[in-house]
Amino acid sequence: MAKDFITGKSTKLGNKRSHALNSTRRSWKPNLQKATILVNGKPKKVYVSARTLKSGKVTRVN
Repeated sequence: MAKDFITGKSTKLGNKRSHALNSTRRSWKPNLQKATILVNGKPKKVYVSARTLKSGKVTRVN
């Protein structure tokens, strides 16, 4: 399963609740992008969430 390389974000599971409080299983997936980033000074292709890229936590190589 794909997971954010930096923050470890992955799919979260829970219930979808209707107005009558019926429950159905559902999932929330992070917006993962395959990006080439610098890891220990070397470029590496990894999955990173869009939020991690926008916040500037990683240096993208392109």
